[in-house]
Amino acid sequence: MHLGVVRELANAIACPLLIIFKRSWRSGEVPEDCKKTIVTPIFKKGKNKDSVNYRLVSPTLSPGKVMEQTILEIISKHMKDKKVIGSRQHGFMKRKSCFIVT
Repeated sequence: MHLGVVRELANAIACPLLIIFKRSWRSGEVPEDCKKTIVTPIFKKGKNKDSVNYRLVSPTLSPGKVMEQTILEIISKHMKDKKVIGSRQHGFMKRKSCFIVT
């Protein structure tokens, strides 16, 4: 489902997606349909007949992206609230740099 379609139908699909997300969260399993993707070869450079000149891309479905971001926010908030990550640990944290400034 294209992100534009998700936005357009947000009111209609919000409740069903919420049910799916909650069940997935509680069970710890991702629905099989959310795991399916279409792998697309993207041309990099060189001769287009040579298969090594392509990289494979498998775009994540929009509802899956929404679920990923929601879970990321929940886990990040929990880790921040419980002070799981030290103040000097910056990797993969929003608005934190991984570089040490001296």
